[in-house]
Amino acid sequence: MLEKHRLEGRLHDALERVLGRVDPAGPLLERPADPTHGEYASSVALRLARTAQIPPRTLAERLISALELPPGEVSVTVAGPGFLNFRLSHALLSTRLGALLADPEGCAVPPVPHPERVLVEFVSANPNGPLHVGHGRGAAYGDSLAALLAAVGHRVEREYYLNDAGRQMDILTLSVWLRYLEALGQEITLPATAYRGGYVVDLARAIAARHDRRFVRPLPEIAPDDEDPDRLADAWVAAARARLGEEDYRTLFDEALEAMRAEIADDLDAFGVRFDRWTSERTLRAAGVIEDLLDRLRDRGAVYEEEGALWLRASAYGDEKDRVLVRSAGTPTYFTPDLAYHVQKADRGYDRFVDVFGADHHGYAPRLHAGLRALGIEPPERLEVVLVQFVTLWRGNERARMSTRAGEFVTLRQLREEVGRDAARFFYVMRSHPQPLDFDLDLAVRQSPENPVYYVQYAHTRVCSLLRKAGVEAPAPEGLERLTEEAERRLLVRLAAYAETLHEAAAQRAPHVLTHYLRELAGEFHNWYAHSPVLDAGLDLRTPRLALAAGVGAVLRHGLGLIGVAAPERM
Repeated sequence: MLEKHRLEGRLHDALERVLGRVDPAGPLLERPADPTHGEYASSVALRLARTAQIPPRTLAERLISALELPPGEVSVTVAGPGFLNFRLSHALLSTRLGALLADPEGCAVPPVPHPERVLVEFVSANPNGPLHVGHGRGAAYGDSLAALLAAVGHRVEREYYLNDAGRQMDILTLSVWLRYLEALGQEITLPATAYRGGYVVDLARAIAARHDRRFVRPLPEIAPDDEDPDRLADAWVAAARARLGEEDYRTLFDEALEAMRAEIADDLDAFGVRFDRWTSERTLRAAGVIEDLLDRLRDRGAVYEEEGALWLRASAYGDEKDRVLVRSAGTPTYFTPDLAYHVQKADRGYDRFVDVFGADHHGYAPRLHAGLRALGIEPPERLEVVLVQFVTLWRGNERARMSTRAGEFVTLRQLREEVGRDAARFFYVMRSHPQPLDFDLDLAVRQSPENPVYYVQYAHTRVCSLLRKAGVEAPAPEGLERLTEEAERRLLVRLAAYAETLHEAAAQRAPHVLTHYLRELAGEFHNWYAHSPVLDAGLDLRTPRLALAAGVGAVLRHGLGLIGVAAPERM
């Protein structure tokens, strides 16, 4: 049972008995800053007193009289000018610890009342280069969010959308071909639109080793008289395709794509991120999804032609302006296959699909929502777009400059090799995703309490050490009534709040809520451990204290697992 949710329901019923249907104009319950005030507090009597024309303390007392609380589980008192303070009983906290110890793998987390089938799409980086540290934050966030949603009972699938069609893949193919010619001794001049990273050189050399001189052709002569970078890129790609012929061009295209896809998959696997499905844009296009999309939009009168292009009436469906679907040259825009892909998500029967995008996609959500509305796919809330902000690497007070062979960015692989997977994943999700992240490389490898991941993991190893020395794996939840120290009560309260924390983090799409909880739990455990003997306690305290420690260990292990961080038994 989620205590806060249950108490809010009882308080809401009491408000209706005393005042009738009213708007509480704010949260019914909050956690007080001072734990001596109880586990939950409410200022609702103060907020509604003027409207009800009842003194706040009087209204608070009437609400207490109208509250129907389970006997022996919760007590409530009036404090100050009219605050309601709720305190959970020791018996209830002991019951919650017992339930947790009986289910250490799931930590007795109750499911949401109405579970949904949810698709979480994240990373989905174009396969034209290695994953960089920005992609890493999206990977850690998306994977943690999917795990949180599953932990509270949703049926979750993870998906990577592979943009393996379009101009960017053509530019990668062009770049690899030019570097291939260079590897075989030909002088080249890279066009401004070509990719310059060291990974392109590596790809080209590998292809030269496999195919020798198969793709050697005279360089095309492209005059850089067009200032439009897209048109210039198109001219280079068309010339390369003409020089190579369709078969050889497609071979280069496919080999470059597969090499980058494999590297991305390997990086994500090493980062602890795995997908249920990789969806290919090329496969979708071949299945005719774009033609189907355009036919459905035409049937609904949601498109029109202007200056040879096909436009979506997006402004009629909530977007700021109409959007081009098909250019006058007859090619679809980047938006069109994306919209078709989201229509396919709806057609696959998901109740909700969550897209995790980088912050540079801030204008993309309205047009996707408009496209779905135009197709009659309701409610629009089925699609959630979550924007994850950028990452800056620091060493102390200086912005980090890590050496890289991958161009103008630092790769996720480099970061993982320097600080380790656990630190990288914890640091990525310990700040709210709409906020830019300053990643302190020195702190991430420091073995001290200042390093949050070390601090939390060390708490888990202390629990494991206690249980090993005691010679028990699963202490019985016996004698818990003897856990009377204030530090022990704080731990019991914190453990009882774990399920509530997971539900809050999942509902808010906020893994950082969980990392904050884990840091607080670890801090309270370290403090208790330093002042309360366990193995050397008397017989009446040893067993309940071991049970309390085991509960802390189970929650730390479960919570770290949800964010993809190991819970070591020794450090």
